[in-house]
Amino acid sequence: MIAKIQKWGNSQGLRLSKRLLEDARMDVGEEVDLRVEDGSIIITPRKRDRGARSLEELVARIRPDYQPNEVDWGKPLVKAF
Repeated sequence: MIAKIQKWGNSQGLRLSKRLLEDARMDVGEEVDLRVEDGSIIITPRKRDRGARSLEELVARIRPDYQPNEVDWGKPLVKAF
């Protein structure tokens, strides 16, 4: 994805597509950490406390085209009581 740095008032900014944020599991209004490594700007989501989001918020982030699949983990190693 190519983006252009733009001036907004006394600041500069980038517009990020909704899809890019979804792929990064980030959302509008979320706090991020910024750092520079070898001349590149790295953007990462801030660490979240467990339980900071409700179940409703988490379910709302599931993509409409998501299709769950069963996973075969193999046979149990220990018999249940």
